[in-house]
Amino acid sequence: METPVTFLSDGIELAGDLHLPDNYQPGQKLPAFIILHGFIGSKDSSHSELIARMMTEWGYATLRFDFRGCGMSGGKRGYVLCHDQVSDTKNALNWLVQRPEIDPERIGVIGHSFGAAVACYAGAIDQRFAAIISSCGWGHGERKFRGQHPGEMWDKFTTMLANARAEKERTGVAPIVPRFDVVPMAEHLRKNLSPKAQMEVSADTAQSMYDFKAEEIIHWVSPRPILFLHGADDTVTPTEQSIRMWELAGQPKDLVLITGTDHFPLAGNDSRTRDIIKGWLDKYLPVSG
Repeated sequence: METPVTFLSDGIELAGDLHLPDNYQPGQKLPAFIILHGFIGSKDSSHSELIARMMTEWGYATLRFDFRGCGMSGGKRGYVLCHDQVSDTKNALNWLVQRPEIDPERIGVIGHSFGAAVACYAGAIDQRFAAIISSCGWGHGERKFRGQHPGEMWDKFTTMLANARAEKERTGVAPIVPRFDVVPMAEHLRKNLSPKAQMEVSADTAQSMYDFKAEEIIHWVSPRPILFLHGADDTVTPTEQSIRMWELAGQPKDLVLITGTDHFPLAGNDSRTRDIIKGWLDKYLPVSG
């Protein structure tokens, strides 16, 4: 059962889809997950939708939604700031806890890539989240970007940021830049992006990511459980980002590096990532709790 929904975040209407298991019975109070999409992506035809359908098959309710400025949600296209996305996540939780189908004490958050960084930050500052799952995420924007722009690419990237800051100071508006100048991605991986993903982004978004440091507060998640998943061969987000986040987090915490996978570990027919997530949920946030 899938229902299109909308809710407000700082006065902006966000679009989402609420999934309930096919065997849901009125009066049940289900555990739930809020699912966060990646960099200027979408809730639709994406890793987020894969996660939503997977978890709903297991008996969870799920809410996937478009961040402001993305997909079907309101807001300025391509203008995506990290702390705005944290606010969107908290407002999604404010909406979800009021739903009669949901157990408000058993709501987790899972994000992929950029969404994973936001999930970790939101989960750290909002104690209502019962569990956090980070898939191919990051915790330190500057260090992440250094890994994504090695060698001479780093000078080119930081020059772009400096020029953007100067242009904004001069005109009041940050320039628009190509998404792959901000987050490089090999051509063969781009097929995993949602058709609704945007190809341009404000330079303010890149600066916001550069300054974002979820790893500074990740220890606030404890004693709630957190799982860090990362492709051992991730060519988009450096794998060290999840390792460092795990090192800084408090218990209970788990880190799984999945050999032979790149930035989209749920893509394709490999069931290992599904099995890892399912086993972890059975321990920390089972459907029958």
